[in-house]
Amino acid sequence: MRHGKKPTRKQKIRLGQAGLSPENWLVVREAPTGELVILHKHTDRIRVVPAIGG
Repeated sequence: MRHGKKPTRKQKIRLGQAGLSPENWLVVREAPTGELVILHKHTDRIRVVPAIGG
């Protein structure tokens, strides 16, 4: 089982932009490319939020 950490303020904003509720997700890791690997608190589902293009 993976262990995640609470998202930072910037990560919460990115989760909200991706249409996810930051209260339900934990951050497993943030890749150097900018993508977030996140874990759902209740279902243990893993998702990847892509990096913001800019």
